[in-house]
Amino acid sequence: MNKPAITTIAFLTLIATARADAPSLKEGFWSVHQVTIDNPGNKVTDAHYSICRNHAYDHHIESAAKNPACTFTTDTMQGDKHITAGTCKIRDTTITTKSTSTYLGDTAVHVENDSTYAPAFIGHTQETMVMDFKYVGACPAGIQPGDRVASDGSVLHLWKQ
Repeated sequence: MNKPAITTIAFLTLIATARADAPSLKEGFWSVHQVTIDNPGNKVTDAHYSICRNHAYDHHIESAAKNPACTFTTDTMQGDKHITAGTCKIRDTTITTKSTSTYLGDTAVHVENDSTYAPAFIGHTQETMVMDFKYVGACPAGIQPGDRVASDGSVLHLWKQ
């Protein structure tokens, strides 16, 4: 399993938990700007992509995020902020993550995520990820919920209904 896969598992596990009091987001096409800083080395990755999502896809992610290898120490809504913290054990690596998702109505979410890896995974010990999600409109023709569209137009199918 590579580092992006482990990061994705930890990230989804700690921020995608279902909360009855979280705002419902619009279904459709969302643009994503993601900046990741990996340490040691302060390596910055700046990515732009889009994702088509609906409530069924969200439920799929929430279900997938219920990983028995993870425990939460914090999972609360404070106004428009969903705050989570916890630990996941993925193979031999313990990932400790703190995340704050700020909902800006039903059309935008700002996420700040900080994770540490012990022992280091592929030489990485710490990662900071900042993501901004913005609703664009209906998903384009041929793009289904769970499809991630890279900035070069390539499509990655993350889910099949």
